[in-house]
Amino acid sequence: MNNQWLSAKAFLRFLTLSKVWNYALLWSSFHISRIAGRPILWGNPTTLSIEPTTSCNLRCPECPSGLRSFTRPTGMLQDQLFEKVIDQVKGHLTWLHLYFQGEPFLNPRFLDMVRYADQQRIFTSTSTNAHYLGEKQVAEILQSGLKQLIVSMDGITQEVYQDYRIGGSLEKVQNGLSLLLAERKKAKQDFPRVILQFLVTGKNEHQLPALKTWAEEIGVDELQLKTTQIYDFENGSDLIPSDLGYSRYIPVGNGKWKIKKKIENKCWRMWQGAVVTWDGKVVPCCFDKDAAHVMGELKSNTMESIWKSVPYFNFRKQLLADRTQIEICKNCTE
Repeated sequence: MNNQWLSAKAFLRFLTLSKVWNYALLWSSFHISRIAGRPILWGNPTTLSIEPTTSCNLRCPECPSGLRSFTRPTGMLQDQLFEKVIDQVKGHLTWLHLYFQGEPFLNPRFLDMVRYADQQRIFTSTSTNAHYLGEKQVAEILQSGLKQLIVSMDGITQEVYQDYRIGGSLEKVQNGLSLLLAERKKAKQDFPRVILQFLVTGKNEHQLPALKTWAEEIGVDELQLKTTQIYDFENGSDLIPSDLGYSRYIPVGNGKWKIKKKIENKCWRMWQGAVVTWDGKVVPCCFDKDAAHVMGELKSNTMESIWKSVPYFNFRKQLLADRTQIEICKNCTE
């Protein structure tokens, strides 16, 4: 069976009429808002990203977790807060991505959270640098109900891999990935579907042919080649690949660069879903890594009240009027 069809089948199994209706309300209100030029919001978030932790074992150069550069508090998501949120949203949530910043497997309760969400019939996914895929963890992953595991691996040799994934071991990643796929096959399970994600940079683009060969040999379900977000892109970077098909940025002359795509005054994400930090702050999207735009706090408010709050209304209003005035939107290609 087609790999993507298996994921779609699992996703569809968790759908209900109320979830489909909620999605239709969101989609309709988004398009009506664009025509009206002001925010109209029907329905509740259909997707959420929830952050298990800000901790990370690596020091990647374009990541606040890796750089240890957060201005917001850092810590671990607690079970009580997580379950409180899931209980509020399970009637309309179709997709839960248990990731924002940090390495999820560093939270000792991470797979318990996955299991809880799966029991509430919510499709679950996560992203990992795959340094914690030992025998015990793999067995627990297979029992958790996790539907999608995205593995970040940005090099096919240790020398290239560690240039971006500073402090990482390619051998550990590859061995863990091989173990997971072998044990999944032995258990005759379809999940989690394993997506190998490769950030294409100027330092690793020459390894794409070898990467594709290795991914096919090991039997990952999907290989995703992603463009790299670069914070100070205006003056260029050696992380920008020479093949601009894999770049978010293009040169404009005099050594200067700009975002390839035009920033339009729209963003489906603001109607589709939100991001929750480990301590319960709701922020608009994954580009708000430092939680500069807190829409509300789940420790004292419900998700629905925050979703339909005045701060969220004003944020959507500004986005529809002039998105270029929002700092986190300036490096976004949505």
